[in-house]
Amino acid sequence: MSDMLARLQADAGVAHHSDWLTVDQAMIDRFADATMDWQYIHVDPERARDTRFGGAIAHGFLVLSLLSHLEEKTTAARLPDMKVGVNYGFDRVRFVSPVRAGSRIRSVSTLRSVKEKNPGHFEQTQDICVEVEGQEKPAVVATWVTQFFV
Repeated sequence: MSDMLARLQADAGVAHHSDWLTVDQAMIDRFADATMDWQYIHVDPERARDTRFGGAIAHGFLVLSLLSHLEEKTTAARLPDMKVGVNYGFDRVRFVSPVRAGSRIRSVSTLRSVKEKNPGHFEQTQDICVEVEGQEKPAVVATWVTQFFV
């Protein structure tokens, strides 16, 4: 086993928290424009107030897309010799509860496994939970697979 792989595997099972990030209406509106998903529950706070959500909510895919940013802000150790990392996919994604406009979210990631596919080419699987400040239920739970090269 390479020293790099042993260093990475030592982090398995340790939960890492990101900084909190506010998901405001302006961010939701920009995401709606980028994805052309202007459903009123996202972009019309007045009309959304009359729904079971009680106001505008973030797109689930917006919250999911913020994972890369949130993960950069975790307490996990960084690999100084990493050249590039890429998303490989998700084995599981669930949108458990809504994120109301103005809410703060953070990710909690736990390394499930890491393996060296080829020399200098690693694949890791993480359990991800996106928490919403003040809410008992998370917004998103997922199993995220990424690859990186050193």
